[in-house]
Amino acid sequence: MNFLNIAKKRYSVRSYNSQNVEPEKLDKILEAAHIAPTAANLQPVRLLVIQEKEGLDKISKAANIYNAPLAIIVCSDHSIAWKRPFDNKQTTDIDASILTDHMMLEATELGLGSVWICYFKPDVIKEEFNLSDNLEPVNILAIGYSDEKPASLTRHEETRIPLSDLVSYYK
Repeated sequence: MNFLNIAKKRYSVRSYNSQNVEPEKLDKILEAAHIAPTAANLQPVRLLVIQEKEGLDKISKAANIYNAPLAIIVCSDHSIAWKRPFDNKQTTDIDASILTDHMMLEATELGLGSVWICYFKPDVIKEEFNLSDNLEPVNILAIGYSDEKPASLTRHEETRIPLSDLVSYYK
């Protein structure tokens, strides 16, 4: 599958069946995160992989993961983050987002569904998983086999602003 087809095929899955994600598929998803670029190659992202019921129950105190059998908590490590020298903008959220996107697209390539969750209680995640002060949970990626009808591959033509509104060319 080419990149645009994978990107068009991916959609936010909010209903999963109970089938577990195979270890070899999880390994490929984590490899996709591992090769993702980060600012200055500092790699300030840490991933917590949650598959067991106890851990999934802990997440459910902070977020709805739609009964996904696998969740990856994506955290930024502020102690090693790159900062832009002109305004001290820290790039940890950007780095975490790139890793998450890589994992979502790899999950899609492997026939899995996913949803990127930012609507969660970070303080609960920090407490339930004993995260150190330098780690900030940025998002949660729920992954599994979808129970939903796949989204239309042409839906972007109707749900996105026109390309002419997105892009400006300057000479």
